[in-house]
Amino acid sequence: MTTNDVPAPVPAGLEGHEIVPATDFLRVTEQAALASARWVGQGDRHAADGAAVDAMRAEFSAMPITGEVIIGEGEKDEAPELYVGEVLGTGGMPCEIAVDPLEGTDLVARGDAGAIAVCVIGAPGGVMAAPDMYMQKLCVGANAKGRVDIAAPIADTLDTIARCYDRRVRDLSVVVLDRPRHEEMIEEIRGLGARIKLIPDGDITASMSAAVRGTGDHVYMGIGGSTEGVITAAALECLGGEIQARMWPKDDAQRERLKAFGLEDTERVLTARDLAPQPMYVLATGVTDGHLLKGVRYFSDGARTHSIVMDLQSRTVRFVDTIHMFSRTPLREIRL
Repeated sequence: MTTNDVPAPVPAGLEGHEIVPATDFLRVTEQAALASARWVGQGDRHAADGAAVDAMRAEFSAMPITGEVIIGEGEKDEAPELYVGEVLGTGGMPCEIAVDPLEGTDLVARGDAGAIAVCVIGAPGGVMAAPDMYMQKLCVGANAKGRVDIAAPIADTLDTIARCYDRRVRDLSVVVLDRPRHEEMIEEIRGLGARIKLIPDGDITASMSAAVRGTGDHVYMGIGGSTEGVITAAALECLGGEIQARMWPKDDAQRERLKAFGLEDTERVLTARDLAPQPMYVLATGVTDGHLLKGVRYFSDGARTHSIVMDLQSRTVRFVDTIHMFSRTPLREIRL
């Protein structure tokens, strides 16, 4: 038996349960993407998000799991579906679920690039319940893993990443959310000579892109949502990358809320092991075209989706190109 033939250990809390394979969850993100992509460019972010939520919840509800939503659309009184604490499935493998049914609602409304449907499946205790507030993040791929420090000056960080890729700082592409809060950081990065890719939304996608060679992105940095940070942590764990994060409360009320989560030390650096200690699978399907995933493409009697399936159990990362036939018999030949 070779090393690759050794089966992955059963995650803690799943002993004696039939493990649902990663690919069985693929319909969850595919159907969310197909539903929300109908709203691309229509100017209605709420309709796009609602379509993704409905489709994702319907797929989860039909699966042989007992899945608790840890990261979802909000608290029970805020969201009728996929709310934090909701239990999904027909019964079976216990798991924790973190979802963003449509990351990039405004992207879809405008018809912009980079929107995805994404979900994380973790073993019991595998996903941190994070309060929904800002978080400072630094995300890199495997080449720079263990070499960066979120507390270090930006100049040192970029110099380290450049050396990890055998490049100069001016050859790097730094992804940053286009927000007023990042103006000083953007000017500093420009002053150091690195190239910047400003994105209007979608920091999960951007962080994953920085961990995959061939996208042209080398690092994501800035302040974004903490719940997105948890999903990012699970994805980077699967991709061999690294996230470092610090909570970024904006007022005393949020600081008090952090205490309930045991996160009152805002200088504490959170890693993937803190944010997603036991992820099993991360799946994402493109809604609109991006550097990592293609968006949904419709044709007369079907559609095509492009997804990534990251499986820590089988130690695989799959890019899946799926043709969905809406009629029983295709009206034309399937195209490669």
